[in-house]
Amino acid sequence: MDDKILQATRELIDEVGYPALTVDQVAARAGVGKAAIYRRYASKAEMAFAATMYEQQLPPLAGTGSLHADLLALVRAFHLRMATPAARQLAPALIGEIAVNPGLDARFQDTFLATEQAIFAEIIEQAVARGELAGAVDPAMAHLVLLGSLASALYILNLPVDDAMVTDLATAATAGITALADRHHGDPGGVAEPH
Repeated sequence: MDDKILQATRELIDEVGYPALTVDQVAARAGVGKAAIYRRYASKAEMAFAATMYEQQLPPLAGTGSLHADLLALVRAFHLRMATPAARQLAPALIGEIAVNPGLDARFQDTFLATEQAIFAEIIEQAVARGELAGAVDPAMAHLVLLGSLASALYILNLPVDDAMVTDLATAATAGITALADRHHGDPGGVAEPH
């Protein structure tokens, strides 16, 4: 049933656009009742976000053997999802709904963001194990540095994000995460704290 709901949502966003999308339309197209949709999704925005951004499982970690290459593979995968026309319509609407709906904000944090931050936690753990990082870094901060920058470029600044920019974001995030690890773990090669 979830697949039918998400497929119907994607089709209707393509046909009528996100602003004109209704839960009634999705229910009719998917052949389910509205109650079935609301048992799964708290709002139209959450349903549409799940359909456009999370219609497939998140990509498995590349396990490339380096922090930079892992971050680059991750940001490329997210760029493909986040730069679609449907996602570009939807993300600003979802951000607006989250700002005024504490329940939706909590669900978004506990589902989508928690899943993404778990990927960052694993990438950081592997980089620490390889000796690339002096110690752990808060996955939420790593997430903000890389995917927050990508989201800002796409949805707020409306920049033409291409692979060169995505590569630069991964390079900047690698440097930033490395600097944070050095600062928090007293690496002598890191940036000295002022006294």
